[in-house]
Amino acid sequence: MTAGKRPLSPHLQIYRPQITSVLSISHRFTGAALAAGLLLLVYWLAALAAGESAYAAALGVLGAWPVKIVLFLGVFAFFYHLCNGIRHLWWDSGRGFEIAQVYRSGWIVLVAAAALTLIAWGLLLSGGGA
Repeated sequence: MTAGKRPLSPHLQIYRPQITSVLSISHRFTGAALAAGLLLLVYWLAALAAGESAYAAALGVLGAWPVKIVLFLGVFAFFYHLCNGIRHLWWDSGRGFEIAQVYRSGWIVLVAAAALTLIAWGLLLSGGGA
Protein backbone atom coordinates (compact mmCIF):
# COMPACT_ATOMS: atom_id res chain seq x y z
CA MET A 1 0.00 0.00 0.00
CA THR A 2 1.16 3.48 -0.68
CA ALA A 3 1.27 6.03 2.09
CA GLY A 4 -1.76 7.88 0.73
CA LYS A 5 -4.05 4.83 0.68
CA ARG A 6 -3.51 3.56 4.23
CA PRO A 7 -6.61 3.46 6.44
CA LEU A 8 -6.77 6.21 9.01
CA SER A 9 -7.33 5.47 12.66
CA PRO A 10 -10.58 6.90 14.06
CA HIS A 11 -10.01 10.16 15.88
CA LEU A 12 -11.91 12.62 18.06
CA GLN A 13 -14.43 13.44 15.35
CA ILE A 14 -15.49 9.76 15.20
CA TYR A 15 -15.84 8.93 18.88
CA ARG A 16 -18.42 10.43 21.23
CA PRO A 17 -16.68 11.92 24.31
CA GLN A 18 -16.92 9.68 27.36
CA ILE A 19 -16.00 10.44 30.95
CA THR A 20 -12.83 8.40 30.57
CA SER A 21 -11.57 10.38 27.59
CA VAL A 22 -12.65 13.73 29.05
CA LEU A 23 -10.89 13.00 32.35
CA SER A 24 -7.75 11.86 30.56
CA ILE A 25 -7.58 15.02 28.46
CA SER A 26 -8.43 17.13 31.52
CA HIS A 27 -5.61 15.52 33.49
CA ARG A 28 -3.11 16.59 30.84
CA PHE A 29 -4.62 20.07 30.60
CA THR A 30 -4.61 20.64 34.36
CA GLY A 31 -0.99 19.53 34.55
CA ALA A 32 -0.04 22.15 31.98
CA ALA A 33 -2.24 24.77 33.69
CA LEU A 34 -0.58 24.07 37.04
CA ALA A 35 2.85 24.53 35.49
CA ALA A 36 1.73 27.87 34.06
CA GLY A 37 0.08 28.77 37.37
CA LEU A 38 3.44 28.55 39.08
CA LEU A 39 4.15 31.94 37.52
CA LEU A 40 1.55 33.50 39.85
CA LEU A 41 3.17 31.83 42.84
CA VAL A 42 6.61 33.05 41.78
CA TYR A 43 5.19 36.58 41.29
CA TRP A 44 3.68 36.52 44.79
CA LEU A 45 6.91 35.21 46.36
CA ALA A 46 9.05 37.72 44.48
CA ALA A 47 6.79 40.56 45.64
CA LEU A 48 6.98 39.24 49.19
CA ALA A 49 10.78 39.27 49.02
CA ALA A 50 10.91 42.68 47.32
CA GLY A 51 9.39 44.58 50.22
CA GLU A 52 6.23 46.11 51.55
CA SER A 53 5.26 48.27 48.59
CA ALA A 54 5.83 45.49 46.03
CA TYR A 55 3.84 43.09 48.20
CA ALA A 56 0.97 45.55 48.54
CA ALA A 57 0.95 46.02 44.75
CA ALA A 58 0.92 42.26 44.24
CA LEU A 59 -1.99 41.86 46.63
CA GLY A 60 -3.82 44.51 44.62
CA VAL A 61 -3.26 42.54 41.42
CA LEU A 62 -4.02 39.15 42.98
CA GLY A 63 -7.13 40.54 44.67
CA ALA A 64 -8.78 41.62 41.41
CA TRP A 65 -11.85 39.52 40.60
CA PRO A 66 -10.56 38.16 37.25
CA VAL A 67 -7.42 36.95 39.01
CA LYS A 68 -9.51 35.44 41.81
CA ILE A 69 -11.39 33.44 39.19
CA VAL A 70 -8.07 32.23 37.78
CA LEU A 71 -6.91 31.34 41.30
CA PHE A 72 -10.16 29.48 42.02
CA LEU A 73 -9.78 27.50 38.80
CA GLY A 74 -6.13 26.89 39.68
CA VAL A 75 -7.10 25.44 43.05
CA PHE A 76 -9.66 23.21 41.34
CA ALA A 77 -7.00 22.14 38.80
CA PHE A 78 -4.65 21.29 41.67
CA PHE A 79 -7.20 19.15 43.51
CA TYR A 80 -8.43 17.53 40.28
CA HIS A 81 -4.88 16.66 39.25
CA LEU A 82 -4.14 15.34 42.74
CA CYS A 83 -7.27 13.18 42.94
CA ASN A 84 -6.86 11.87 39.41
CA GLY A 85 -3.19 11.16 40.12
CA ILE A 86 -4.25 9.06 43.12
CA ARG A 87 -6.70 7.28 40.80
CA HIS A 88 -3.84 6.52 38.42
CA LEU A 89 -1.74 5.19 41.30
CA TRP A 90 -4.65 2.90 42.19
CA TRP A 91 -4.67 1.69 38.60
CA ASP A 92 -0.90 1.15 38.75
CA SER A 93 -1.56 -1.38 41.51
CA GLY A 94 -3.63 -3.35 38.98
CA ARG A 95 -7.01 -2.52 40.50
CA GLY A 96 -10.07 -0.61 39.32
CA PHE A 97 -10.11 -1.55 35.65
CA GLU A 98 -13.65 -2.90 35.42
CA ILE A 99 -15.68 -0.43 33.36
CA ALA A 100 -18.10 0.25 36.24
CA GLN A 101 -15.16 0.94 38.56
CA VAL A 102 -13.53 3.23 36.01
CA TYR A 103 -16.70 5.30 35.68
CA ARG A 104 -17.33 5.36 39.43
CA SER A 105 -13.76 6.43 40.22
CA GLY A 106 -14.01 9.14 37.56
CA TRP A 107 -17.09 10.62 39.19
CA ILE A 108 -15.45 10.31 42.62
CA VAL A 109 -12.47 12.30 41.31
CA LEU A 110 -14.75 15.09 40.07
CA VAL A 111 -16.81 15.26 43.26
CA ALA A 112 -13.73 15.10 45.50
CA ALA A 113 -11.96 17.83 43.53
CA ALA A 114 -15.01 20.10 43.72
CA ALA A 115 -15.49 19.43 47.45
CA LEU A 116 -11.81 20.00 48.27
CA THR A 117 -11.83 23.22 46.25
CA LEU A 118 -14.87 24.53 48.10
CA ILE A 119 -13.38 23.54 51.47
CA ALA A 120 -10.07 25.23 50.65
CA TRP A 121 -11.76 28.45 49.53
CA GLY A 122 -14.10 28.34 52.51
CA LEU A 123 -11.07 28.14 54.82
CA LEU A 124 -9.32 30.88 52.89
CA LEU A 125 -12.28 33.23 53.04
CA SER A 126 -12.92 32.50 56.71
CA GLY A 127 -9.37 33.38 57.65
CA GLY A 128 -7.95 29.88 57.74
CA GLY A 129 -10.07 28.59 60.57
CA ALA A 130 -7.66 30.05 63.15
